[in-house]
Amino acid sequence: MTYSKPIMEIIESRFSCRSYAKRPIPEASRRALRETTESIVAGPLGTPLRFCLVAADQGDSTALKGLGTYGFIRNPAGFIIGAVKPGEKNIEDFGYTAESLILLATDLGLGTCWIGGIFTRSSFLRRIHAGTDERIPAIISIGVVDDEPAARAGITRRISGGHRRLPWESLFFDEQFGTPLSKESAGPAAPALEAVRLGPSASNKQPWRVLRAGRSWHFFLQRTPGYPPGLGRKLFGIEDLQRIDIGIAICHFELTMRGLGLPGRWAVQPIHEDLPDAFTEYVVSYGG
Repeated sequence: MTYSKPIMEIIESRFSCRSYAKRPIPEASRRALRETTESIVAGPLGTPLRFCLVAADQGDSTALKGLGTYGFIRNPAGFIIGAVKPGEKNIEDFGYTAESLILLATDLGLGTCWIGGIFTRSSFLRRIHAGTDERIPAIISIGVVDDEPAARAGITRRISGGHRRLPWESLFFDEQFGTPLSKESAGPAAPALEAVRLGPSASNKQPWRVLRAGRSWHFFLQRTPGYPPGLGRKLFGIEDLQRIDIGIAICHFELTMRGLGLPGRWAVQPIHEDLPDAFTEYVVSYGG
């Protein structure tokens, strides 16, 4: 995926936009998004994926008929829908790939919002012609930002704590948990870790933890007990949203590392480090 600006600039400018102008996505942007979504066949960890853009035309919103988000989003011009097949890292792959599309939309000057909770899953499944073995972990609303200052300062964002981020010493560790990794010690990889820290997450839980071990960067999921609530999962089919969050984190990390000239690859490795508690799970590692 190609971006016109440095990836860190795009990450820093992106925000959760829940209210859009009542006009369609510009044709050039719609074409770029559609071509990119239709080119995706798998995530970075190997899971088969499909994405599509459903967007309304000028004066005709019938393309979005039946696609509901229960009032959380105002005037969306479209949705990015993704379907994922079973796989060991399928939800992480979904999160990575969907976030890369969000960053593309941001680069094109559009607003976006992750929607992982309550939406009309059956309607979105039909729209992407999902197979019996495919799921939609989340959707993405998209549109033209109407009033960016107001959208950034929206009451929903303030309530959810979207403007707050955990400090470095709570997220990044050096050789063992309990030993914080400073920005100075992180060296040239520091901007990539900052890109992880700035990532969006469900209810702003920020469940990612990163441990540097030699030349590898190990990513862990620090689960929030009881989240998402079991009742919500059972009644509304809500996915494991914190696995999506890890996908977002590894997307930000890899894209920033590549931009810094520090390419690597993802692999699931044997991990021998002591974990800090029972809520911490190893996910994947990045190395040269």
